Amino acid sequence: MTGNPLDEPLRKLVGDRTAKVLGEHLGLHTTGDLLHHYPRRYAERGELTRLADLPVDEYVTVVAQISKADKRTYGGGSGVRLEVVVSDGSGSLTLVFFSKAAHAHAHRLIPGRRGMFSGKVSVFNRTRQLAHPDYQLLDADEGEAEVDAFANRLIPLYPACKQITSWKIAQAVETALNSLAGTGWAGVGEPLPAQLRETRGLAPLPEALEKVHRPRTKADIAAARDRLRWDEAFVLQVALARRRAAESALPAVPRRPAADGLLAAFDAKLPFTLTEGQRSVSAEVFADLATDHPMHRLLQGEVGSGKTLVALRAMLGVVDAGGQAAMLAPTEVLAQQHHRSITEMMGGLAESAGMLGGSELGTKVVLLTGSMGTPARRQALLDLVTGEAGIVVGTHALIEDKVKFRDLGLVVVDEQHRFGVEQRDALRAKAPQPPHLLVMTATPIPRTVAMTVFGDLETSVLDQLPAGRSPIATHVVPAAEKPHFLSRAWERVREEAEGGHQAYVVCPRIGDDEDGGAAAKKADDAERRPPLAVLEVAEQIAAGPLRGLRVEVLHGRMAPDAKDDVMRRFAAGEVDVLVATTVIEVGVNVPNATAMVIMDADRFGVSQLHQLRGRVGRGSAPGLCLLVSEAPEASPARGRLDAVAATLDGFELSEIDLQQRREGDVLGQAQSGSRSSLRMLTVIEDRDVIEQARQEAVEVVAADPELTGHPDLRSALDSLLDADREQYLDKG
Repeated sequence: MTGNPLDEPLRKLVGDRTAKVLGEHLGLHTTGDLLHHYPRRYAERGELTRLADLPVDEYVTVVAQISKADKRTYGGGSGVRLEVVVSDGSGSLTLVFFSKAAHAHAHRLIPGRRGMFSGKVSVFNRTRQLAHPDYQLLDADEGEAEVDAFANRLIPLYPACKQITSWKIAQAVETALNSLAGTGWAGVGEPLPAQLRETRGLAPLPEALEKVHRPRTKADIAAARDRLRWDEAFVLQVALARRRAAESALPAVPRRPAADGLLAAFDAKLPFTLTEGQRSVSAEVFADLATDHPMHRLLQGEVGSGKTLVALRAMLGVVDAGGQAAMLAPTEVLAQQHHRSITEMMGGLAESAGMLGGSELGTKVVLLTGSMGTPARRQALLDLVTGEAGIVVGTHALIEDKVKFRDLGLVVVDEQHRFGVEQRDALRAKAPQPPHLLVMTATPIPRTVAMTVFGDLETSVLDQLPAGRSPIATHVVPAAEKPHFLSRAWERVREEAEGGHQAYVVCPRIGDDEDGGAAAKKADDAERRPPLAVLEVAEQIAAGPLRGLRVEVLHGRMAPDAKDDVMRRFAAGEVDVLVATTVIEVGVNVPNATAMVIMDADRFGVSQLHQLRGRVGRGSAPGLCLLVSEAPEASPARGRLDAVAATLDGFELSEIDLQQRREGDVLGQAQSGSRSSLRMLTVIEDRDVIEQARQEAVEVVAADPELTGHPDLRSALDSLLDADREQYLDKG
């Protein structure tokens, strides 16, 4: 066999049919993919899985004992149903089989037998059940050898799906391990350098794979995990270290602001002083801009910490030095808002010398979005190519081929995680040498995630709120248990409006035909009602508790002009209550808005709730955020809401958010649309491994940038960086 046997396609090992299911539904295509699909947990013969904790609507595998089995007829005796109750001491679960299946399984599923049962958890008559589950019994009639194997072994339970069960995956893994062991694991590479393995006492790769899938003891599992975690952390950090080395070798034009230029004029007319944080982060940014290598900096700041001001000062400094700056925003609403706030902050400096009211030092600030009319768009393009406009704010429209700059020196990307890589690269390609890059995000990122996901960017953090910002009080409104709390919530909104302030009401969906049917159907499956919708809620509150107030709606499917019109009127105080989807999550700035009611708050993530809440309390009056939910008191969903209500610290919440997400989402699955490359590493718990791996990686790359002395590491890198992985390593 030539090459690495881990790269062999699965069909050679398990046949076409199984290989197709593994590939289509679990993204496993090679022997290596299969062996890196690790068990989610292990069941012991004597250990009982807690049935009490089963999540509804998920595919699960449980190990339990049959406590009773009954055949019943229904439909006037024409149909037969087999109901089997299994229990594990913590709770019970009903298995149901209908018609032919009821007869087929009745003789095997008898009280006293134990087995592994796998299926999708649903609720019927307030009882959790699995309909037509797959199962494998673990008792004596399976033959002595099998019982023996089961009795003395930890049973690996794999992340599975409807199309293939955990034990079918286990059989495929077994086949793979036997086949590799038969050849003495010949040709299987060793990505970790020998010295690193020795100093850290890590097992060789074949041993780690053997132990993670066929452990004899808990110690086997621990040793395997230690080794496999290091593989992931190290290969990822080597990729990032090589990327940083390559980026820092690129040439860029240094951009040093003039001593008495545009930036100095802007600073002189600021009506307030910069916070300590803004000053120190600005110093870091200007130091980067002055070098002849492109800046790659991530600027993290709490909602309202004044990131835009730091970015604007950097843009003005670049204009001072003869270049142009572009700010890329994820939505039109946001681009318009940034354009508005930049021109307001700059005043007369936002007009070039030749324009009425313009300043000698000024520069034109233009907006470029997809829905602009042709004449305005033509003028904006002209201003960019002639250099008349020093600053452009835009959406993806900035990336199109038609857009040409005279001398693009700085790209500022707002809300990083909404942009794919190709878009940033396309914008960077508009300059003969790579422009400097500043990425801003208001989503606080725990340090380890920043090291993993944004490992190729230097990080600056703004953690002070500017003077004059008010605290936000957050409360959970348990609508199901205490309906009068919800009535009081609407009264509070009315009080804010009558006091001259404004409010947002946020809903999870729009409620027009396009999303109505699908959401309702999905909710039906789960026996939950559909999520509340903007159009319905707006109608109900305008006719009911908020009668007489000016209520308007805002959502993503409105025409751009209509959206802008509503936003403008809301900002101008002509609308009391804005009922919206999460389109307002990012960057919308209306200082007079003091209250926010989030309906079905449990349907949003922790960081998202924190982002939304950041839209109120932006002026001098205190903010109020009410999280309305029907989630029961002790549920995990309610726990998340309590966490949001308990702290305004976004970094603390981002850690909670991270613990609650499945590993994998962390690496921005949404960004690459593919499965995460992290299977064993959890970004929170393995902080130390990630930090140590980063140091080791830097040393290896410094000594051998092309990795010529590490061919196995090189090929592990290549498979990590195959086309779709490249995307989320390239956050810079």
